[in-house]
Amino acid sequence: MTGALSHIRVLDLSRVLAGPWCGQILGDLGAEVIKVERPGSGDDTRHWGPPYIKDAEGNDSREAAYFQSANRNKQSLTLDFTQPEGQRLVRELVAQCDVLLENFKVGGLAAYGLDYESLKAINPRLIYCSITGFGQTGPYAKRAGYDFMIQGLGGLMSLTGRPEGEEGAGPMKVGVALTDILTGLYATVGVLAALNQREQSNIGQHIDVALLDVQVACLANQAMNYLATGVSPRRLGNAHPNIVPYQDFPSADGNFILAVGNDGQFRKFCEVAGLPALADDPRFSTNKARVAHRAELIPLLRQATVFKTTAQWIELLEKAGVPCGPINDLQQVFADPQVQARGLRLDLPNAMGSTTPQVASPLRLSATPVAYRSAPPLLGQHTEALLQRLLGMSETQVAELREAGVI
Repeated sequence: MTGALSHIRVLDLSRVLAGPWCGQILGDLGAEVIKVERPGSGDDTRHWGPPYIKDAEGNDSREAAYFQSANRNKQSLTLDFTQPEGQRLVRELVAQCDVLLENFKVGGLAAYGLDYESLKAINPRLIYCSITGFGQTGPYAKRAGYDFMIQGLGGLMSLTGRPEGEEGAGPMKVGVALTDILTGLYATVGVLAALNQREQSNIGQHIDVALLDVQVACLANQAMNYLATGVSPRRLGNAHPNIVPYQDFPSADGNFILAVGNDGQFRKFCEVAGLPALADDPRFSTNKARVAHRAELIPLLRQATVFKTTAQWIELLEKAGVPCGPINDLQQVFADPQVQARGLRLDLPNAMGSTTPQVASPLRLSATPVAYRSAPPLLGQHTEALLQRLLGMSETQVAELREAGVI
């Protein structure tokens, strides 16, 4: 069965994470994705190790695990488009592609004639997606923007970390490059929308996606809390700004998460915890009251939760219909029976004679399911085959390009 995007060809000039994440999603959905990389070095993240993927003998390869997270279902074409001949090859490829992904600095590709205006003259149906730190316009447009910087500038770090007055207080970045990931997702949505519009108009368009824009947009309820009051939300650690109790609590053997979403759940929790009077206390009987009296309530609950283990709390609260859960490390995550039942780990055979572990796509399409056609490619693995298949080049012509350092 073919994938939902099996009729789409993508030229992926992006590197690191946001752009490649978009390209991987499109590839998982069936698109043919051609990853253009620098000869000799490739995507920066190929070298962001350790850890590295093991080869057939169990030794570290030169393939960093970081690169493997965002580049499956792609073909690697090494091409130096700083050279005129390389620019010509990109243009010829663009004529046969539906989508181009790039995350160079604003105006960076114009010097090579590979900007949107130049390429749409070759292929008016081209969907050209530019991913940058700050977008194509505005006073910061020329600046480089990286996930960590954007988490700080865009307000996420001001909301993340222990609150003032607690040990270890201070702003904290999220443990994964979340802004990059979210930007890759928004870029994917934009590409799919543009492809759908092209079905009606028969013309492509330029998509401008900025990490800062995405970060601010994804502040969600916290942004609205500020806009509605004019007061910047403060860090609350693992607590929720609008719901109480909705945070981590200590148990007899660690910690667990309690996520009370309404007054009925709070009453059930109090009954399980042996604190039924709290549910009738006017300071705590409604969520509005609990938010106002958070500082009084949380210590009372913490004194009670330490007398049962995490497993005991989860068993009792699940029976009572109160949302709760453990705080797992990644070993526990991939050992979890639900994660295993959903097949979220997979191992793909690679060109090194071993397998590459992967996290599966979360997308479940009944008619056009996600397919894993290949592990992340070795650098330049498909260069010759692509040039011959798409551009009709002979072995001699490919050899001449290699000799000239173009590929």
